[in-house]
Amino acid sequence: MLSVQGNSLRLRLIAMAALWCTVALVVAWVVLSALFADQVRRGFDDRLAALLEGVVAASEWEEQEDASQTPSQTPSLRRPLPDPRFQQPLSGWYWQISDDSGPLLRSRSLWDGTLPKVDAQDRKDGRIFQDIVGPNGLPLRMAVQRLTLTGVKGAILFQLAGDSTASKADITRFDQLLAIALVVLGLGLIAAMVLQVQIGLRPLAQIGRSLAAIRAGRAEQLQGAFPSEIQPLADEIDTLLGHQAAVINRARGHAGDLAHALKTPLAVLGNEAAEVEGALGAQVRRQVVEMRRQVDRHMARARTAAAAGVLGARCEVRPVVDELARVLGRLHQDPGVEITIEGSVSEGGANVAFAGEREDLQEMLGNLMDNACQWAGGSVRIQISVRDGGLVIAVDDNGPGLPPERRAEVLARGGRLDESKPGSGLGLTIVADMAELYQGALGLGKSDLGGLSVRLTLPLAP
Repeated sequence: MLSVQGNSLRLRLIAMAALWCTVALVVAWVVLSALFADQVRRGFDDRLAALLEGVVAASEWEEQEDASQTPSQTPSLRRPLPDPRFQQPLSGWYWQISDDSGPLLRSRSLWDGTLPKVDAQDRKDGRIFQDIVGPNGLPLRMAVQRLTLTGVKGAILFQLAGDSTASKADITRFDQLLAIALVVLGLGLIAAMVLQVQIGLRPLAQIGRSLAAIRAGRAEQLQGAFPSEIQPLADEIDTLLGHQAAVINRARGHAGDLAHALKTPLAVLGNEAAEVEGALGAQVRRQVVEMRRQVDRHMARARTAAAAGVLGARCEVRPVVDELARVLGRLHQDPGVEITIEGSVSEGGANVAFAGEREDLQEMLGNLMDNACQWAGGSVRIQISVRDGGLVIAVDDNGPGLPPERRAEVLARGGRLDESKPGSGLGLTIVADMAELYQGALGLGKSDLGGLSVRLTLPLAP
């Protein structure tokens, strides 16, 4: 399909090709039309010249005396011209013989009219051609030749005119047919150019499809053979993808090493502080707990920042939820928490997938579901849905809930509302931070089960 965007490469190529094609065809029409018109006029002029030579060849001159007994020479034709139109009055074809005093002899078709007198001395051969208006208003083409004949006094002007309407009609008809032919040719050329551009840009479209497959997690590198002009681009993209994967793996490894390096000394410090009584021991224990919380939070953000937006990151939601439900069900089996799961298939029939890393989804849902199980009165519900092109996971419980004025406070500072519950108190804050890195969001509300409803919005994998 053709793209209609202003910055479309396909549209630019087709537009430029169509522009140059149009200019070339217009120039061709002008040149061919002028050449044909000149050829028609030359052919018509040659015909007029041949007929005029026939008039000159057939002319005879007889010496006569007028009433004053002054000798004069009168022209006549030994034989009439073969074209009968010279005998038909106002037929559009005329000839005339004149001297300086005026017409001496003319064709019967002129009736009582005359042809205009012109000066034919500018040409070396004494013959000129020009367009005139005939006696009946028709456009005529006239050939004129001035000759000096042996035995005839003065220069004699021979004129022959013919109706040029048919010639002009031929030129007009040729121009129309030529325009139609060039328009059809132009449309064919444009169609061929569109096809050529489509075929020429097909490798780029193939790269786009391959990148979409990588982004959707169906492939790890570009697939297929590309033309020599495109292959370097494909190689560079594959190299970039490999480098990105290596950087992410190193970042995850560094984050894990740092977390392990920090947690071990903190654990030792906490154990030593537990044996110290008094204010100092209590202060050290509180600071160790706070340091653990901060390490957990920032390590989670570091891992997510390294993985968020990675091409090809994809994991289905339902298997992760099922696995967490089994684990949490065993951990909270004494209170008897029942976890129900609803929805896992999109409108198109495909399994709903998260456009991110499986470890990140496990950590976010693990925090939310564990928190719901701790506060629930026996029932936890997980709803998976697709809304406005995004993935929405709602975790509801039938516990005591959370007052509206405390919800923003929990997300803002990650404080613990009840010290009797296990955990660091940073679960919701970590989830909110990770969701934000994935261009998602975390919202709190009241559940229809009676407790808290936590709504996690994440990018949906294609």
